[in-house]
Amino acid sequence: MQNKGIVKFITLLLVLVCIFYLSFSFVTRHYENKAAAMGEEAGQEYLDSIMNEKVYLGIYSLKQCREMEIGLGLDLKGGMNVVLEVSVPDVISVLADHKTDPAFVKSMNEAKQEEETSQDDFISLFVKSYHKNAPGHRLAEIFATQQMKGKVSTQSTDAEVERALRAEVQSAVDNSFNVVRNRIDKFGVVQPNIQKLEGQTGRIMVEMPGIKEPERVRKLLQGSANLEFWETYNSQEIVPSLAQLNQRFAALDSTSATAAPADTAKADTTAAKAGADKGSLAAALAAKGTAKKAGSKAADAQAEQIRRQNPLFSVFQPMQGNALSVVGYAVARDTADVNKIIYSDIARQVLPSDLKLVWSAKPVDFDKTGTIYELHAIKVTEPSGRAPLEGNVITTARDGFTQMGQPCVTMQMNSDGARRWAQLTKANINRAIAIVLDNSVYSAPRVNGEISGGNSEITGNFTIEETKDLANTLNSGKMPAPTRIVQEEVVGPSLGMESIQQGFVSFIIAFVLLMIYLIILYNVIPGMLANLALLFNLFFTLGIMTSFQSVLTMPGIAGLLLSLGMAVDANVLIYERAKEELETGIGVKEAINRGYTNAFSAIFDSNLTSIITGVILFVFGTGPIRGFATTMIIGLCCSFFTAVYMTRIVYDHQLKRDKWLNLTFTTAISRNMMKDTKINFMGKYKSSFAIWGIVALVFIGSFVVRGFSRSIDFTGGRNYVLQFEKPVSPEQVREVLQGAFGESTFSAIALGTDGHTIRISTNYKIESNDPNVDSEIENILYKELSADGLVTQKSVEAFKNPDIREGGSIISSSKVGPAIAKDITYGAIVSVVIAIIAIFLYILLRFRNVAFSLGSTVALAFDTLFVLGVYSLLWGMVPMSLEIDQTFIGAILTVIGYSINDKVVVFDRIRENMHLYSKRNLWDLFNDSLNQTLARTINTGSSTLLVLLVIIFFGGESIRSFSLAMILGIVFGTFSSIFIAAPVAYFTIGKGRRNADKEIAKA
Repeated sequence: MQNKGIVKFITLLLVLVCIFYLSFSFVTRHYENKAAAMGEEAGQEYLDSIMNEKVYLGIYSLKQCREMEIGLGLDLKGGMNVVLEVSVPDVISVLADHKTDPAFVKSMNEAKQEEETSQDDFISLFVKSYHKNAPGHRLAEIFATQQMKGKVSTQSTDAEVERALRAEVQSAVDNSFNVVRNRIDKFGVVQPNIQKLEGQTGRIMVEMPGIKEPERVRKLLQGSANLEFWETYNSQEIVPSLAQLNQRFAALDSTSATAAPADTAKADTTAAKAGADKGSLAAALAAKGTAKKAGSKAADAQAEQIRRQNPLFSVFQPMQGNALSVVGYAVARDTADVNKIIYSDIARQVLPSDLKLVWSAKPVDFDKTGTIYELHAIKVTEPSGRAPLEGNVITTARDGFTQMGQPCVTMQMNSDGARRWAQLTKANINRAIAIVLDNSVYSAPRVNGEISGGNSEITGNFTIEETKDLANTLNSGKMPAPTRIVQEEVVGPSLGMESIQQGFVSFIIAFVLLMIYLIILYNVIPGMLANLALLFNLFFTLGIMTSFQSVLTMPGIAGLLLSLGMAVDANVLIYERAKEELETGIGVKEAINRGYTNAFSAIFDSNLTSIITGVILFVFGTGPIRGFATTMIIGLCCSFFTAVYMTRIVYDHQLKRDKWLNLTFTTAISRNMMKDTKINFMGKYKSSFAIWGIVALVFIGSFVVRGFSRSIDFTGGRNYVLQFEKPVSPEQVREVLQGAFGESTFSAIALGTDGHTIRISTNYKIESNDPNVDSEIENILYKELSADGLVTQKSVEAFKNPDIREGGSIISSSKVGPAIAKDITYGAIVSVVIAIIAIFLYILLRFRNVAFSLGSTVALAFDTLFVLGVYSLLWGMVPMSLEIDQTFIGAILTVIGYSINDKVVVFDRIRENMHLYSKRNLWDLFNDSLNQTLARTINTGSSTLLVLLVIIFFGGESIRSFSLAMILGIVFGTFSSIFIAAPVAYFTIGKGRRNADKEIAKA
C-alpha cells in the first residue's frame, strides 16, 4: 500500500481533533455534577458565577464549553421547538401605508391565495399580480410613501421598488430575529438555538430545551415590537424614591406585603446595608453566594432577616452617583422579584406618576457572568402615555465607525422626525434618550447638544455585532412584523430521558451484535479488526459531529447505527474478495492485496451514491431529518477511511512481519455458506417480472382505493400524544371526542402495543394565528376525556404537565401550519425525484452505458413503489403507525441510497467479468456475476437488517416507522437487484451487441 505516511498522519490528526472536541462534554459534565451536588438553587448560582470564567485550558469559559460540547436534540432532553414566520403581507401593507387602491388590495389577496400552492415568495407573486391587475401603472405609485421615503420615489422603476421591498422585509426579519433572541434570553432558557432558516424567507427556528410552560412561550414569541425613543430621568432623581419604596415594604408585615414571598426572595448580606452605604454589585453577589453555599439553618435565618429588612435592595443594587438613566442592577433570576415590588400598588403611591422602569435588553458589559441587567428610568411626557418619537420616522440607519475608529450607528430621519428629534434633544441635553424596542432598552446614549437636520450618530461601548443589531433595530422602525408559529413540537423532559435510554440501549445491542456477527462470519482476527474499524468509525463520527456543533437526535442515533451497518459492507466486500482470491491458490499477502484493490471501486461507488442521497436529504429535509442526514454522511466518510485505509495498514504491518499468514476469512459456520452457487437467476426473469408486475398493480390499486395515512407534515394540523393510566383503545377516544372539534377533522391512533399511548391529530383552527388556540384544544381534550373517566387528573394544568403521568397527561405535542405542510410536500416529491435522477446520472458516468443506469433506475422505482405500497395497503390494519411523514420520506431516500449499493456491486462484478471474459456468453456472464456477489448481498443485507431490527424493537416509537420502511426497502432492494436491475440491464445491452460489450470492458 502506498502513502502509508499520509494515512497515519490523517489518523493521528483525526484522533487528536476528536479528543479535543469531545473533551468539552466531559468538562461541562464535571462542573454540572459539582453544581448538582450543591442543590438546585445554590448549584445554579455556582454555574452562573463561573459561566464566563476560564475553566478549560485557560482559554475556554464554561459558557464556551457548553457551546462546544455535543448537543442533544429536544427529543432526547425535552423542550420546545418552534418555527416562526414573519408576516410578509403585513409588512408590505405597512410599507404601502395601508393603501385601499382596488388593484393593490386585489393583488395582495391573489398573492396570499397563490402562495398556498406556489413555491415563489410572496413579493414575486404580488408584483406579478399587480402588473396583471394594474396594467400601465408602476409600483412606485403605491410605495412612494412616508415609510419608504429615501428608498422609493415616484420616479423609481418597478425593479428598484421590488429591491427596496425585499430589503425592508429582510430588515424586518433581522429585527424579529433580534427581538426573539432577546425575549428568549430574558425567559432564562439554557442553551437555546435560534437561527434564520436558509432559503425560507421570513422563517426563524427556535429550539428551547427544558421548557415546561409552552403556552407562556407561545405568547412570548408571537406579536410585533415597536421602536420608541423616550425621555429619561437621571438616576439621582429616582434612587431616593426606590429607597423609600424599600422602607415601605420593610415596614409591612411579611404576610400582608405584596412583594415576593419569602421562599422566592434572595439573600444579599452586603445589600442589607441598603440606603446609606451600598457596596459594589460584585461584592453583593459574592456575599450572596457565600450565604447560599453555607447552607446552614443560621445562614438561612440570616438571609430571611435580610430580606425582611430590605425587600427590594436584597435583590436589587441601586446606583450611586449620576449614571444617567440607569437606576440600578439586578441578576436576571431576581428581576421577577424586583418587578413584583416596583410594579406593585405601593410603588404607584411612592414613585413618580410619570416614571416607567424598563430593563435593558442585554447584560451589562462589566459582568463576566452575563447575568446582570440594568434598570432604566423612563419619563412619560405624552398625555397618551406613548413615546414622544417612534420608529416610523427613521428612513435609514447604518453601522459604521467614528473618526476615532470606534463602532457607532448613524441614522437619518424624515422631515417630521428631524423636527421632533431636534426638539427632543434640545430639551434633554446632558440626559439620556432611551431607545426602546419590545419594552427593553437597547441603548441610552447621552445627549450632548441639540441635533438638527435629522442626522444622528449613536456612540457607546459597542462591539461591531452590537452596532449591526442596533442598526437593524432602527431600520425596522415601527413596522408591525408580527410573527406566527407555523411549526411546533413540545417534548416533555421525562419523555426525553426515555428516548435517551432507548437510544443508548438500542445502540449498545446493535453494536455488540454487529461485532459478534463479523467474528462468526470471518473468524476472530479479521472480525476483531473490522470491529476495531467500527469503533474508530464511531469515535471519529462523534468527534466530527461535535466539531460541527451538530445536535444528536433520535433519528441521528438511527443514522449513526445505520452508517455502522453500512460500514460493515466495506469489510464484507474486501473479505469476500480476499476469500475468492485465496480459493485460486495464491498466498494470504497477495489475496489481501487483491481483495482491497478489487473491492475499492465498488466500495467507493456505493458510499458515494449513499452520500448523494444524504446530501439531498440534508438540502430538502428539516429538523430531525437533517440531523439523520448529517450523521449518516459523516459516518459514511469515516467508515470509508477506517475500512479501506486504516485496516489495510494493520494488515500490511502484520503480514510484513510474516504474521497472520494462516488467515482464511472463514469459520466452521461460514466456510460453506453460499459457496459455488449455480442458481439460474436470469432464467427466472419471466416469472419474476410477472410477480413484480402483479404486486405493483395491487399496490397501485391500493394507492387509488385506500390512499395513504398522511401525517400533519403533509396536511397541516396538531398532534397530541397522550399517556393514559389505564389501557385505552383509539375507538374509545374517537367516540369520546366525536363533535368536540366541530366540523374540523380529527383522528386517534395507538402508539405501541401496550394500549396506554394514543396520538390525537386535528386540524382545528390550524389557520388561526391566535396563540390561545393550543390552550383551547388542550382544554377541550381535558374536558371531554375527564368527563368520560379516561383522564383522572384534578386540573387541566396537571393534564398539560408531561411529567405527571398518573391520571393521564399530554407527554408531547406538535404543530405544522399549512404553509410548512405545503413546503414539506413539495420538498418530499422533489427530493425523491432528484435522488433517482442523480443516481441515474452517476451510474451512467461510472459505467459508461445507459443499460446499467436504466436497470438501476427501474429497480429503484420499484423499491420505492413497493415500500409505499405496503404502507398504503396495511395502514390501520397493524398495531403501529404507518403514517407518511418527514421521517418516512427520509427512510425512502435512505432506501434508495442503500439499495443502489447492492446494484453497484453487482454491476461492478459484471463489468469486471466482461473485461476478463469478453468472448463469453452474456447470459452466463450475468448469471455467474450474480452468484459470485450473492454472499456479499446476503451478508451485508443481514448486518443492516440486524441493526434495523434492534432499532424497531428497542429504539422507541419515534423511529419505529423509519426502521420498518428501511427493512422493507432492504428486502425489496435485494430482490430487485437480482430480478429487476440485472435482467433490465441485460435486455437493454442486447444479446448480439458484442462491440458494446468490448466498449464496456474498456470503461
